[in-house]
Amino acid sequence: MRRRIIGKMYGVISSGKEARVYWAKSPKGEDLAVKIYLTSTSEFRKSIYQYILGDPRFEYIRKDTRELIYAWTRKEYKNLKRMYECGVRVPKPIFYMKNILVMEFIGENGVRAPLLKEVSLSDEEYIRIFNKVIEYIKILYRKAKLVHADLSEYNIMIFKGEPVLIDVSQAVLLDHPLAIEFLKRDIRNIVRYFRCELGLQVPSEEEIFKLVTSG
Repeated sequence: MRRRIIGKMYGVISSGKEARVYWAKSPKGEDLAVKIYLTSTSEFRKSIYQYILGDPRFEYIRKDTRELIYAWTRKEYKNLKRMYECGVRVPKPIFYMKNILVMEFIGENGVRAPLLKEVSLSDEEYIRIFNKVIEYIKILYRKAKLVHADLSEYNIMIFKGEPVLIDVSQAVLLDHPLAIEFLKRDIRNIVRYFRCELGLQVPSEEEIFKLVTSG
């Protein structure tokens, strides 16, 4: 295939209103995930605009649907690259073109790794995962200068016992006008899941916000 990045495409491993993700192999036989954003969804256009608006990296993007989707794909690639280079565990970005993003496949033998929502772990393991996720939020804020902006139990995979942050297209720079609001929402989502859904004793939203943003 183009540029010989993809050797063979297999089936869909994830499908939603906005995109489909396929399992693929590189010419060398390495597992890949190929994410293809759908370009005909006007509702998707409306939902993503708040994340692009205010991001200086995409200041001059035209507002038609196709150009926004292309920008969204590029945004996810750039966010992945920035996170990966700062030491946050995310799928390694490989290539993007128009509405297609190629990245590391998180899983084995064509089966994606489970989401945090889908695993059953001991309390000790959950607390370890919680601490790691909070550490990633802190690295994003302090080192990558990013906020995930849609972090929850549905956007964290567990692979080989470790959390992997996914779906980072909506992540914003700290100078985005809604960055702090998004950060507080990310923290609230994580605390809610571990405290209310799993019944674990974890620090408060306020304590975590201070930990992430101070110093």
